[in-house]
Amino acid sequence: MTFTAAESATSATTAQGGKADGREFMALVTALMAMGALGIDLMLPAFPQIRAEYGMATDSTQVTWVITAYFFGMAIGPWFYGPLSDRIGRRKPLYAGLALYCVAASVAALAPTWPLLVIARFLWGIGASGPRSLAVTMVRDRNEGDAMARLMSMIMAVFMVVPILAPALGAGLIHILPWRAVFWLPAVIAVLMMLWVRRLPETLNPANRRAFSVRSVATAGKEVVTHRQAMAMTIAMTFLYSSMTAYLAGSEVILGDVYGYEAWFPLFFAVVALLFAANSLFNARIVQRIGVIQLVRRMSLIGVALCVGFYGVALTNGGKPNFWLFAVAVAIAMPMAQGLSPNCNTVAMTPLPHVAGTASAIIATLTTAGGALFGGIAANAFDGTVRPFAAYLLGFMALAATCIWWGTSGTRRTH
Repeated sequence: MTFTAAESATSATTAQGGKADGREFMALVTALMAMGALGIDLMLPAFPQIRAEYGMATDSTQVTWVITAYFFGMAIGPWFYGPLSDRIGRRKPLYAGLALYCVAASVAALAPTWPLLVIARFLWGIGASGPRSLAVTMVRDRNEGDAMARLMSMIMAVFMVVPILAPALGAGLIHILPWRAVFWLPAVIAVLMMLWVRRLPETLNPANRRAFSVRSVATAGKEVVTHRQAMAMTIAMTFLYSSMTAYLAGSEVILGDVYGYEAWFPLFFAVVALLFAANSLFNARIVQRIGVIQLVRRMSLIGVALCVGFYGVALTNGGKPNFWLFAVAVAIAMPMAQGLSPNCNTVAMTPLPHVAGTASAIIATLTTAGGALFGGIAANAFDGTVRPFAAYLLGFMALAATCIWWGTSGTRRTH
């Protein structure tokens, strides 16, 4: 079912508190999802300054804890938002998440010690998980099946503007301001988002309100974790997210230590992100033609084949292949892997509209925690070559494809 603007207007709850619809609704949801990415991508160019500030070696991977702690916060956070939003609606928990995001970013900007910075990043992640998980929930409130997959792919394409621009913006901020400006800017943006979301309508259907109690949450959670399609897609997204985490945490080190191109990292990152966006637009274009189920099945096999090719490239020249060959391999394999995520999310959420907030919380928790854990392991396996990264990427993609085919076996096209 898709809730149209006219249908939404007939519901007092849906109409409450905002007028954003159509393109503005899509822009708002995209911006909310981008808040999570902004808290990562903007500060990637600041890794050298962070290492210097806190007395780390110039090639230390300890700095990646600013990413890992953030991801763990994003993994835990949805449980503060999802079940509560199934009871009181999406708007109030959303405000709470944005407020925590702002406060934690400010603490990070002021942190005099490394442990305090890591703690602030963890709390920042908890705040960021609210906009991220509730944005997906609101999309599910209004759409399902192929229509949701198309909208999610379009949102993801626009969302990719953040990783395209954020590293370059971060590098620019560091060039003209103290490096901690990469923490202050997200705090300011969170305040601006709190003003904009006042226009956001309440999307929770009154018929889907649930009691906010341990028993109710447990019942909803059991329904989600025992649903084969939902959990298979969730596990698949966990492995896909692991590859993205490994890329985020390891690409700066690879470009700097393997190739000596650390100054070109923002441009490299932006080009790959642009290809992410192009792949998402391609998915949005074809998903309603062949259906989201067939799309994820076919693309998962193509993804495995591309990762096999990438691993072959990584084995050349003692694990240090020609830079341009490596760049092309990454630019092909990574967008294919990440293009699957919004469609897998759609397939996971489709059968669970009545527990959308709880389902979104479980999915976000498992994918983010698993992605942070496995991606962190992959990033820390760096041995001065690109072989570990390529091997882990192939393994993650193969496991994701296996889950996708298992979870969708016998499933017909959704609409």
